[in-house]
Amino acid sequence: MIQDNVRMPTTGGVRAAAEAVAAILPPTPLLPVAINGVPAWVKAENLQPIGAFKIRGAWWRLSSLTPEERKGGVVAVSSGNHAQGVAWAAKRLGIRAAIVMPHDAPQVKLANTQALGAEVVLYQRPGEDRDEVAARLIAERGGTLVHAFGDPWVIEGQGSAAIEIAAQLGHAPSRIIACCGGGGLAAGLALGAPNSAIHPVEPVGWDMVGQAMAAGELVHAAPDAPKTICDALQPNITKPLNLALLKGRAEPGVSVTDAEVREAQRFAFAQLHLVVEPGGAAALAAALAGKVPVDPDTVIMLTGGNADPAAFAATITGTD
Repeated sequence: MIQDNVRMPTTGGVRAAAEAVAAILPPTPLLPVAINGVPAWVKAENLQPIGAFKIRGAWWRLSSLTPEERKGGVVAVSSGNHAQGVAWAAKRLGIRAAIVMPHDAPQVKLANTQALGAEVVLYQRPGEDRDEVAARLIAERGGTLVHAFGDPWVIEGQGSAAIEIAAQLGHAPSRIIACCGGGGLAAGLALGAPNSAIHPVEPVGWDMVGQAMAAGELVHAAPDAPKTICDALQPNITKPLNLALLKGRAEPGVSVTDAEVREAQRFAFAQLHLVVEPGGAAALAAALAGKVPVDPDTVIMLTGGNADPAAFAATITGTD
């Protein structure tokens, strides 16, 4: 159930976010691709300054803070890409940022977040609830929570990609296939592309958005949920706000295996000359595996490129 005081994201907010993002960042490329012989497009968000689409929501959220809120700083929770987005925006705006990150986050993401000047607070995954750690930090020192997927401004910011896509295509896409963790991107795209089908794609066993849409209520990840190489797509549960925006709007969720994700990483490297991290390749994996329909007006989101070098090399060479 959504609390009465929660601001609802809007399509107008997505358009405003798109203007704010366009003022500081060039559009990411929309590249032609053939999926099993069918022409389509990929949106290369892995080429953002922080290597992921998360910079969109982070910039819109932090630039929308009041002067008083900026003085208090921000706290975020992230496995890495949202962390880097918040750190990047905070550095540019001169805002203090603390990021709650899992102890087993990829080293490249931890290092990049710290290099941008943010304070990193580690928690144990599994074992500790990252939202509780963040709440404790805010109780101790103040600050504004910038949630990775359940924040209204973050959702609008992620949806700015849909506005950019339509401008590049010259019309709305027939469908957008999106990597999905907590559902922030999918919800934003649903607002930003109201006439396009939105397909959320999650790792097997971590399809909390897909399960929630099917059940009509929030669903927790199972205690014995399988390991996945998609570290960026592992929230234990989505938020009521995301479910409300996606329910009855997004297409049924699909899930992909690690093997399918690795195949997508290899495809992106060989065919598009792009480095894509596992979580950023989930949408492409679903398209290549025939789990979602593809047509010439389909856009596939490549959401992140912050791959661990050793793991990526093993995937590309087939030694993983």
